[in-house]
Amino acid sequence: MEDIKNWFKEFYIHESCWDLDISKKVRSFLNINPIKVSSRPYSNISGNLSGQEFDISKQRLYLTRHEGHFFRKCPGTQGAACCNYFVLNLGQQCNMNCSYCYLQSYINSPLTQIYTNIDEALMELEGISRQFPDAPFRVGTGEVVDSLSLDDLTQTSSLLVNWFSKHPKLTLEFKTKSNNVKNFVNLNHAGNVVVSFSINPEVIVNSEEHRTASLQQRLVAARLCADKGFPVAFHIDPMIYVPDWEMHYTSLVNVLTSMFTPREVKWISVGALRFIPEMKNILRERFGGKTSVLEAELFKSHDGKLRYDQRLRNKMFKHVVDEFKKADLKYPVFLCMESHESWLGTFETSPRKIAGIESFFKPLPTVST
Repeated sequence: MEDIKNWFKEFYIHESCWDLDISKKVRSFLNINPIKVSSRPYSNISGNLSGQEFDISKQRLYLTRHEGHFFRKCPGTQGAACCNYFVLNLGQQCNMNCSYCYLQSYINSPLTQIYTNIDEALMELEGISRQFPDAPFRVGTGEVVDSLSLDDLTQTSSLLVNWFSKHPKLTLEFKTKSNNVKNFVNLNHAGNVVVSFSINPEVIVNSEEHRTASLQQRLVAARLCADKGFPVAFHIDPMIYVPDWEMHYTSLVNVLTSMFTPREVKWISVGALRFIPEMKNILRERFGGKTSVLEAELFKSHDGKLRYDQRLRNKMFKHVVDEFKKADLKYPVFLCMESHESWLGTFETSPRKIAGIESFFKPLPTVST
């Protein structure tokens, strides 16, 4: 990963946030002078971004307040088995550059945004915790921004670990492709902060996951977290069809199971490549022939997204699940954003009947957001 100090080419702070602690931290950290603004820069740019505009948005930083709810249910996908996941959005856009990233077709802001009113996000969580004191909500911060890659700027990880230590029935997930765990790994915690790493075989990390930590760096960071008593998790998602994919994913599972016991791993999610059809043109514009994402045939699925054929997906999922079973039946593996047909083709049963993950799929209270 490149030094974040020198990554951003433009830096804006809304005038209402100029004197906040988080703004002062970011100003002192970055090697670029901020510009105070009274409204969002580039407000004249609207609609879908071109590939070039999306690239530029990654290097324009804007600190501002978030208006509206921070906490909401994961949108999931139509027809998929729902694992009752919730998200807490503290920013928007990612400084990394994965070829398959769905943000290319989702984010239409010409800037990378960090929200400065995290105190209001925690107040929102506090209210939900009081309203549903016994509900075991899982809350992730990595939906539209990597949970940790910008943490040297914001240092919000330590604030969140401390807050969740006082709310042990809730679970926080940091989801990342970085290895940036130093700001919180030595803090006292309640065992309810899961540090999860999105991973793929090294050949895919090197060819598709640009500006991320290497696979080895992520695994070393995960090992450090586990040694400090933090539960860790892994997301093998998206699986990408490449030559000798079976060998590469077998090797990945072997490395994981040699480094982490089932007791240390909170969950392992597995998913396959998927994106909306409109993203094809953006991929071609931004990566041309330098990606494997468009090499295999993709078909429009039940949710309108392009996916591998159902039989191929089942084969890929079953391969990874069987490799974990060979190592130990207790590894908690589940499918992400997949239909019941995929579950039956992989596990031959429904998720609510699989030991170790069945609690994820039990109904939770409806939260109005």
